[in-house]
Amino acid sequence: EEKEQSIILISDDESEGTLGNSVLVVDPLDKTTLEEEKAEEVVDEECELVVTFCKQAKVMPHARYDCTTHPFERRECDTCSPLGTNAEICNQCYCYICDKLASECQNWTTPSLCHCNAHNKSKFWKDQRDFALAGVLVIFNFELTDIDSELRRGGSLLIEFIQELSVEYNKYLLGERIPPTLHQCFCLPKLPPGECNICRSRNLEVVYKYSGVFALVSRFLNQAETERPKAAAVMFLGAAKEIALHKDPALSWQNLGHTDSLKIAVPCLLQRITTHLQRMLVLCDFPKSLYDKFVSFFQSISLPCHCFGFSNSLNVVPWDHGLLTTVLKGQNITGQRTQKGRKIFLWETLPVIEARVEKLEDNMNYKEVVRYLRAVKCNDTKGLRNLRDKIPFYLCKTGDFMDATHSLLFPTNSLACCTACRITPLQFEVYLKMFRTGSVPSGKSMLDPGPWIPAGKWSPLKDSILIKQALRLLYSNISLYRNPKCWSSLIMILGSSNFLERSGHLHPLSLKEPPLDFQKGVLAVSGGLLEDLKAKVNVSLPSSIFTPHLHHEACLILAVQAIHQMLFCDLPYLNSFLEIALAFGNNFWALRLLLEHLSYEEHVLQGTVNLILRDLDRQ
Repeated sequence: EEKEQSIILISDDESEGTLGNSVLVVDPLDKTTLEEEKAEEVVDEECELVVTFCKQAKVMPHARYDCTTHPFERRECDTCSPLGTNAEICNQCYCYICDKLASECQNWTTPSLCHCNAHNKSKFWKDQRDFALAGVLVIFNFELTDIDSELRRGGSLLIEFIQELSVEYNKYLLGERIPPTLHQCFCLPKLPPGECNICRSRNLEVVYKYSGVFALVSRFLNQAETERPKAAAVMFLGAAKEIALHKDPALSWQNLGHTDSLKIAVPCLLQRITTHLQRMLVLCDFPKSLYDKFVSFFQSISLPCHCFGFSNSLNVVPWDHGLLTTVLKGQNITGQRTQKGRKIFLWETLPVIEARVEKLEDNMNYKEVVRYLRAVKCNDTKGLRNLRDKIPFYLCKTGDFMDATHSLLFPTNSLACCTACRITPLQFEVYLKMFRTGSVPSGKSMLDPGPWIPAGKWSPLKDSILIKQALRLLYSNISLYRNPKCWSSLIMILGSSNFLERSGHLHPLSLKEPPLDFQKGVLAVSGGLLEDLKAKVNVSLPSSIFTPHLHHEACLILAVQAIHQMLFCDLPYLNSFLEIALAFGNNFWALRLLLEHLSYEEHVLQGTVNLILRDLDRQ
């Protein structure tokens, strides 16, 4: 025989329908061959209503309160004992709390639980059902539709952690009885300190060490960092709520280590938790409802007095915030606006700023990174300064090399000194290479060993601008100025073509020696130009000397004169000369010009020879 099939429609909406049932039965359209013979009965001739067939209805799975066989008595929250006939069931009754057959429910008639009394019109029983279905996640006020496998994993790991933490915290509350190293004996005869057992037992000190709890929480946080974002957020927030409830039972201050003292360890753990959550709120694309519930949950945690500083830690500005959006689009360059007569600033913590920069970097939005870093404000001025030091590199990524040189030489906002004061010799060489060729490293860091790529449609700096900005960088940083590697980098790049291989390798040029009159003309104006550059005066190189045909040679001669001045003033600080000499490559005429200048001053010549002898001896 073919079994007759029925369609069961169970609505997610628990509100009662017209008939008050939680289950609708829809008969199949296709009739079976074994259907009972139809007996026609005319009910109303005028309306032509005829009953052709009827059969006994089947009882489908339903909640206990919708059972048509056994009456159900409703009350708000009665859990002591079954009400009326609520404990009686048919074979299709389901438990509203457990969501399984009532015959399989272990708490159907259990005193103080009594699931048989549960129904969908009671807030108490609805909360019980939500907790049964959502578990510990119910404390986050998630909608059941929001809870996916990722959140459930976070909840199950959190429950295990809470159970382990309860055991460890109880051990902490018991404390350890440790006898003091020295105590005075009050017995007769009076014994030396530490030798009287009676006095030692009286002077036992109870010490409460939080290190066991700290280690357990740290392991749990380590595990959370390896989980997926939603699960990790649940774990971090749950851990924060648990440790915020911990109390120090010591009646007086105990001089313990930072992991042994609760009042030191808990802020350390909260710092780690909030820092990671701040990064997640920026980097992870949480749905807005989930984002708001994470923030609301943290704000609902009752923090102890030694943790009040974390109260607003998760007040992270979302990406679609008005002020942040205008800054990223370049419509607001100051990071502040006036609202209802009050100034509002774009002020964020360093972990949030780092996370935003990281996300913008990943999306290659380098213009937005520059706008954001120039406008944002932070309490950690040193950390923000370190991030702003990458602004010139981001500008090179966009192809704006002129703005990049200005960013190197001029401070951003209220920072005391410019980025040029802090760059290394290797960074100096990379910047010159980018300015010269118009190419940039493809990675996130300018020192990445990866391939080099062209920076958009922008062209590299002209030689006259390159030599000026390079000398300004050297004059702005005394450690670069006295480093022979920086001078050799300058000579090497000026003596190379603007074509760069993908590996970052430059092609050296063999420049023809210019006429002596041209050399003398460049040397005649170079002294005043270098003094103006040292004084940070905006100078322009005379076009009569820096001609299109001899601009390479003119820049090289100007660099030779700058090296001569450096040797004249700072020779004792130099540790090598051969490194500079070798950078001239095949342009021996420029090296000879430098050596001729050195011969004019005996002490300079003597010092240079000593450096060469030291280099030869070392190599």
